[in-house]
Amino acid sequence: MKEKSICQNTLLAQPKHFLQHFLVLILSLSSTLPFAHSFDYGDALSKSLLYFEAQRSGHLPYNQRVTWRHHSGLTDGLEQGVDLVGGYYDAGDNVKFGLPMAYTITLLSWGVIEFRDEIAAVDGELRHALEAIKWGTDYFIKAHTHPHVLWAQVGDGYTDHLCWQRPEDMTTSRRAYKLDEENPGTEVAAETAAAMAAASIVFRGTNPQYAQLLLHHAEQLFEFGDKYRGKYDSSIKEVKGYYSSVSGYRDELLWAALWLYKATHNITYFDYAILNAESFGGTTWAIREFSWDVKFAGLQTLAATLPTEGRDKEQKQILQQYRSKAEHYLCANLNKNNFTNAKRTPGGLLYTRRWNNMQYVSNAALLLTVYSNHLRSTDQTLDCQTDSVGPTKILSFVKSQVDYILGSNPMGLSYLVGYGSAYPMRVHHRGASTTSYKDDKVFVGCMQGYHTWFGRHDPNPNVLVGALVGGPDKNDEFRDKRVNFAQTEACTYNTAPLVGIFAKLHELEKGSSSNTIASASLPLLSFI
Repeated sequence: MKEKSICQNTLLAQPKHFLQHFLVLILSLSSTLPFAHSFDYGDALSKSLLYFEAQRSGHLPYNQRVTWRHHSGLTDGLEQGVDLVGGYYDAGDNVKFGLPMAYTITLLSWGVIEFRDEIAAVDGELRHALEAIKWGTDYFIKAHTHPHVLWAQVGDGYTDHLCWQRPEDMTTSRRAYKLDEENPGTEVAAETAAAMAAASIVFRGTNPQYAQLLLHHAEQLFEFGDKYRGKYDSSIKEVKGYYSSVSGYRDELLWAALWLYKATHNITYFDYAILNAESFGGTTWAIREFSWDVKFAGLQTLAATLPTEGRDKEQKQILQQYRSKAEHYLCANLNKNNFTNAKRTPGGLLYTRRWNNMQYVSNAALLLTVYSNHLRSTDQTLDCQTDSVGPTKILSFVKSQVDYILGSNPMGLSYLVGYGSAYPMRVHHRGASTTSYKDDKVFVGCMQGYHTWFGRHDPNPNVLVGALVGGPDKNDEFRDKRVNFAQTEACTYNTAPLVGIFAKLHELEKGSSSNTIASASLPLLSFI
């Protein structure tokens, strides 16, 4: 008998097209009230931070809140004589991939840098955000064993994907892969440098010694990645098919340079981003996606927020070129370019491709929210080809995307697992889909996991709270099946950008509900 999706248990998921069209109409009308009450963003923030605890590898701390997880990967690096215990699993498997892990920490740090006060306003969550970042940066410190050596991966995707085992039961290869002068990997070195530089800003006020240590590693890693240039998937061939670098490493070099400049105010890094702006594609690539691989839109947005005061004519011109490309991306997402706009589903969700589309949605939402803050603080508007858009209208669109994620969609389903009353129950995730190791320590073998747990029709025994799954297809349809990993697998870099966004929307929601939004210079119906 064909598995019945949880989505089919809701009225709006029935094949009655008029209901779907009616809901889409209601959603579009409600989005014109940008801060009208809708969702509990504070609760969504709390749940999003829980997800990172579920993804932890290593020896779990005493205050671990996701209690169905236990210690794992305790011998990582042992064969190579290096301590690589810790870090994060990227998704539903048990491999530690360095590039997406570093990118996750960069995005988490950016959210805290921009929205620290808003996160702190949700009781206890700033501490949890800092812990999530530090779990990653502690691992990067271990992995950077020499100025020109970075351990970039633990585990092998091929053997790992042949097994369905809890991380606590792993019998697959835990081989570690390193980058060095003979085996360069500029993307991972530069992204890890960006992550540690951004995190150093986060910890500067509360843990200055740790922040300085992070900066020390970040500068060494940037020098390593820049001096010994090479694509990391040429040095670590085992990563091909999982996290191949399609965009190359030039975007990561510019991205890292800008983060190092923000962290150090060392003009050398600013000059690097200016001198290499054109040759590395920073001011020439007009992009419509931002992801763990393609960083151009992110670095362009970062450059666009830098002050121009005190710059010479050429520097101002290049910063303006960065800004132009950043605004092309932002306007494309807002559907305000003449031709090159981002696609959307009938229900209004940004749509890039069928494989884990939600990563592009949440990543875009972060850049839009950050730039909205920048425009408000500098009293500017975003001038697109078809319209000028103010910060309030940008946040209104961000809210529409977040509300879609949380349940305002044709399926009536929250794609943030554990939030609301209806969400994916069969997430493609080894640990969540198998009985908790703490409840049942009986060893689960490689193929036994597939036969006993992967193929079950029942919901997962453990809820992967805070995970943002791949999401619906181009027609807003979603099949809640473990085998449907394009839609039901979640990744750390899906949820990471939401932390800051949830905090920002929570602040606006509080202001709206208490009639204080005017005092925050955010008039409820202003689309300026």
